[in-house]
Amino acid sequence: MIAGFALVEVGGAWLGNSLTLAADAGHMFLDASALGLAWWASRLSRRGHDDRLTYGYHRFQVLAAFVNGLALLALCAWILVEAASRLRVPEEIAPLPVLLVAAVGLGVNLIAYRMLHGTDDLNVRSAALHVLGDILGSIAAIASALAVIWFGWRYADPILAVVVVAILVRGAYRVLRESATILLEATPKGIDLEAVRTALTQVTGVMEIHHVHAWALTGEKPMVTLHARVTDGTDEESAMGRIKEVLLESFGIDHSTIQVERSGCPDDD
Repeated sequence: MIAGFALVEVGGAWLGNSLTLAADAGHMFLDASALGLAWWASRLSRRGHDDRLTYGYHRFQVLAAFVNGLALLALCAWILVEAASRLRVPEEIAPLPVLLVAAVGLGVNLIAYRMLHGTDDLNVRSAALHVLGDILGSIAAIASALAVIWFGWRYADPILAVVVVAILVRGAYRVLRESATILLEATPKGIDLEAVRTALTQVTGVMEIHHVHAWALTGEKPMVTLHARVTDGTDEESAMGRIKEVLLESFGIDHSTIQVERSGCPDDD
């Protein structure tokens, strides 16, 4: 749907000489590939694990979100360059073709955004962000056409294009930051390692928690590894089971690897 209408916008931008509409057409082409990449990554992530990818294919969703964020920033840079040129030498646009095409494009994008909105999946959120950019681009194109029709103001087209870029850059930065955090295996958002240590040392028989490492396969799949030193006489399997219960109930971590120790840690050296 989006790829097909992008072709219509290319024709409308050429007929109307509209930078805002041309930027939106380019963005819609980028969105079509971004949505395809997001769909492919989601399908791929459903595969099971194997000996080569022992955690499965979940990270492909995060990688797709990172690539989409970079592509969105590159598009924003191109729009800024073109807008700067038109702010120096404003160009005439044909407002009626721009207004008609942008209005139809707004409807197409609203339908697509409704289909993608309201999920915690970073991959789908990055795709929805692209479509949101299209909605803003269509609104800006409508506004620029109306400004020319009502006031004859040629600066509306490049100025509104810059406004759209400012909104898109903020969203692209958030997607890049979240996906890069996961790819760098940083501690997932909302998990305090000191709070984890404190909670687990309250488990009966657990003396110390150390070598705690937390990361995430995706934004919805946090994981942790840790060492737990227990007192003499403590049943190791029972202690491990209680630790896993605390991790799941208090921190939402349903996959953990726990090494139980009774004396010195073999990894300290």
